[in-house]
Amino acid sequence: MDRAKSIEMLRQCVSDELQAIHQYMYWHFHLDDQGFMPLAALFRRIAIEEMRHLEMIAERVLFLKGDVEMVPSGPVEKLLEPAAIVQRAAEMEQLAADAYNGYAIECANNRDSASKSMFEALVVDEEGHFDEFDKQLDNIKRFGPNYLALQSFNQGAGEGAPAE
Repeated sequence: MDRAKSIEMLRQCVSDELQAIHQYMYWHFHLDDQGFMPLAALFRRIAIEEMRHLEMIAERVLFLKGDVEMVPSGPVEKLLEPAAIVQRAAEMEQLAADAYNGYAIECANNRDSASKSMFEALVVDEEGHFDEFDKQLDNIKRFGPNYLALQSFNQGAGEGAPAE
């Protein structure tokens, strides 16, 4: 196994996961501020799942005797319109799944079966995230502004609301 090659791929994933965390939390804050509590909660939950991915990848880098560099792969996109946010999130998850599939193949060729298995598990998670965003996007397209308006009506019934 060429450890340097595996570490290089894993470091790119650290940057990409960190970027996703920053982006999803930014969107969580803005959707929450706009009163779209269910969408905001979805972005918060997935950001936390991305943090778990980051931790798993970082642990693998350290196991391979590399260093973890906590530098996001790009700036936060300043989208504020809910449909555009969900569309972009679905695109990000599809790109992540595609990248992890490619990395799994590269790890197999590099005889790094542990990293390959990790990437395969990450593909499953990212495809699940894509599916969640895709369903939300479909609902927005199908029901239009009514779907988003219904989300704002449940503002007090979300996480942390007092019990009745």
